[in-house]
Amino acid sequence: MPAQAARRGSAPPAGPAQRHARPVITELRLSAFGPHRGAAFPIGPVTLFAGPSGSGKSQVLAAYEALAGLGAGATLEEAFPDPAARIPERAVPDAQRRRGFRLGCTVDGPAGPVRLDLAVQAEPTLRIAGERLSQDGQILFATALRDPGRRSVQASWLTGGAVGVTRAPLPDDRLGTALLPLRVAGSTAGQRKVLTAAEQVIVALRSVFACDPRPDRMRAPVPQGEGRLLGDCANLADVLRRTRHECGTRHALLAEAARTGCAGPVAALDVRAPEGGAVTAVLDRGPGRPATELARLGAGELRFLALALVLLTGPGVLDMDPAAELLSAQQALTVLADGLDRGLDGRQGGELLRLALLSCGRGHVRLVAAVGEGTAAAARRLEGVSVVDLSS
Repeated sequence: MPAQAARRGSAPPAGPAQRHARPVITELRLSAFGPHRGAAFPIGPVTLFAGPSGSGKSQVLAAYEALAGLGAGATLEEAFPDPAARIPERAVPDAQRRRGFRLGCTVDGPAGPVRLDLAVQAEPTLRIAGERLSQDGQILFATALRDPGRRSVQASWLTGGAVGVTRAPLPDDRLGTALLPLRVAGSTAGQRKVLTAAEQVIVALRSVFACDPRPDRMRAPVPQGEGRLLGDCANLADVLRRTRHECGTRHALLAEAARTGCAGPVAALDVRAPEGGAVTAVLDRGPGRPATELARLGAGELRFLALALVLLTGPGVLDMDPAAELLSAQQALTVLADGLDRGLDGRQGGELLRLALLSCGRGHVRLVAAVGEGTAAAARRLEGVSVVDLSS
C-alpha cells in the first residue's frame, strides 16, 4: 500500500484474498486528485470516509462517481464538469501548459482482481492521456496520447496468436474499456481474456447509484411515474407508492426504520394517489391520530427516509442503468452518499448504519459514504464497517 494510504487509512488491514461472486470495486486509487497524492483506499461492503473539512472526503466520492459515469458511457466532460477543481491547487503545468490527475480502481469478481488506471489531462484541453487495463501484472489493454493535435488516442489490446496485439485509434473523451465489447471480436483466447476483464470492470462501475437527498425538493406532491428514485430523491412519494404495492416486505422494513428515524408514533408509511393526480406520501400515526404529510417532516427525517429506502431496495427501484446483460442477482449495487449523516441526529445515523450492515451483509448492496466524526466514532465500534480516516 502506498505510504499516503497507509498513513491516512484507519481501515483494518486486508485479510486473505477473497474471490467475489459479483463484480465489486475493492480499491480506489487517486494521484494528484484534489488533496490526494498516491493514495490507495480499500473499499469493503460498508466503507465510510471521515475527516475534517478540506481533507478530501468529497473528492474521493467524486472520483468514484466519475469512474462510474465513464463506465456507463459518459464523456469526460459529463464525468468532470469542472475538471480544474480536481487539479491540486499548487500543481505546476508542464512546458505545454498541461495539468491533470490520475485515478483508478481494482475490480474483483469471478475473473479475479482486475486493475483499471486512467490519466486525465484537464488543461488546456480535457482529454484522456492514457488508460490501462491489467490483470496479474499483464497489460490487457492500453491507450496513449500520441498526437496532441488529434482528438484520439492510440489503443492496443491483447490478441494472442500470430498477431499478438491489435492497435486502433479510439476517442480521447471516453473510457476505452467501456468501448472494448464493441471493438473486440472475442475469437482468440487473448481477446476473450480482454473481454472478460473489461466486462467485469464495466459491470462494477455501472452498478453504482449516487444519492444526495434534497429535502427542499421532496416536500411537494409529485406526478405518478415509473417509481424509480432519482439521485436527489425528489420523487420519493412516487417511489413509496410503488414499493407499497410491489415490495411489501421492503416497504414494511422501511416503515419499521421510520419508527426509529422519525419523531412521534409511526404505524405505517402510506400514500395518497387520486386517479390521475399527484402523489402525496404520509406517515400513518395510528388509530385516532391524523396522518402527517412528508411536507411537514424535518429535513433530517426526509433525508433519513430517502437513504433508508435506498439501502433497503435495489437497482429496479433506482434511477440507474445497470448491466442489462446480467441478472440482478449477479450484480452488487454500490450506493455512494456524500454527507450520509448530514442533518441527521445520532439516532438516525445509527439506524442507517444498522440498515447498511443488514443490507450489505447479504452481498447485494455496498455502501461508500462520507460522514462526520460523530457517525465515524459510532461506526468504529461496529464489526463489518471500515472507517478511512483522512484527518492526517
